[in-house]
Parts: sequence; C-alpha cells; structure tokens
Amino acid sequence: MGFFGTYAYEHGSWKTLSEGELPPLAEPFLWIDIHDSDITSVVYAPAGTGSGVAYLGLTPRTYFENPSASDPTDVLREAAGLAEWWGLLNSGGDVPAKQAELLAFLAEDEDPNAFEWAESEDVAEIDDGEVFVEVKTRRFLAALDLPVPDGLS
Repeated sequence: MGFFGTYAYEHGSWKTLSEGELPPLAEPFLWIDIHDSDITSVVYAPAGTGSGVAYLGLTPRTYFENPSASDPTDVLREAAGLAEWWGLLNSGGDVPAKQAELLAFLAEDEDPNAFEWAESEDVAEIDDGEVFVEVKTRRFLAALDLPVPDGLS
C-alpha cells in the first residue's frame, strides 16, 4: 500500500485534512491530495490562466485507465496558472522562469502501459521522484517556495 495524504495551504500555513477532503478555503490556497504514492491532485486558487487543477505523478485518467476519471490535462496551461499563483505569493517574481520550472513536475495523460519498466532497465537508476509521488510532491512544493506539511516530510 502506498502513501495517502491530504493537505491545504492557506493563510501561510498547512493543515492536514481527511483523505480527499476539500473544504472551502480562503484564496490564495493550494490543496494537495496524494493517492497511493501514484497521483497528487493539486487544486489552487486563484487559478489565473490555469484551470485550477493539476496533477503530479500520474493523472487519474492514466492511473485508472478511464477517460472519465478526470478532465484532459493541459500542462502548459497549468504551469502558467501555478506560476501566476506563485507570483502572487512572491511579489511577482520571475513568473516565466517559474512556469518553466513547474512544467517539469506536471503529469500529462499518457498510455497507462507506457509506465511499465523494461526488464533490462536498472531499477537502481530510477529516481525516487519518478516512483513515489510524495517525493515529487516535496520537490514541487520546494519549487513553489513552500514548506512541506507535517506528515509529508
């Protein structure tokens, strides 16, 4: 069994929530829900040019092999929205550079079979952030200049 955790960042700090719980939050906020070490759902507001929803690791469509499990992803749009969100917290900052940095973290809809490792692939060479989404989530939060919530460190 993988890691599960739900956290909300508002008013400059994190709070731990029940799994999947998304209560009303004051903007700007960031909500993360980690599912089985494979998917981190990221909901953020204000969304700016993004939709307000992004994924790390796998998307629900890919993970569950079901096109109706989530809306199709647009990682360029979400990277822009998340960079704008970051800019609100960092007095503008270099939003284009932040967008490029965040883009590397975001999951796109993929063929679920593309994630199977070839038998000859050396598992020791695979980065933990590609295996455990909670590792990628910690790195993503560092890229957003946010602390890591208790329970995720």
